[in-house]
Amino acid sequence: MDYQVLFNITVGLSGVLGGWMLNNITRSINTLDRDVREMPKVYLTKEDYHRDIDEIKDICKQIFAKLDNKADK
Repeated sequence: MDYQVLFNITVGLSGVLGGWMLNNITRSINTLDRDVREMPKVYLTKEDYHRDIDEIKDICKQIFAKLDNKADK
């Protein structure tokens, strides 16, 4: 077997392996990108959390005010 044939086989196999690895890396990056873009739909943002907590606190204040008014009577 000639050295040129061995070299061609080695370079060919390296190219196939490298292409396969790049394809997997590209697919993984695309999956991560899609997951990151979906995060606002899945996870609660800090602003939404604070707004909801403030609303709950306001409701609790109203309830406590009504209870205080009832206790005074």
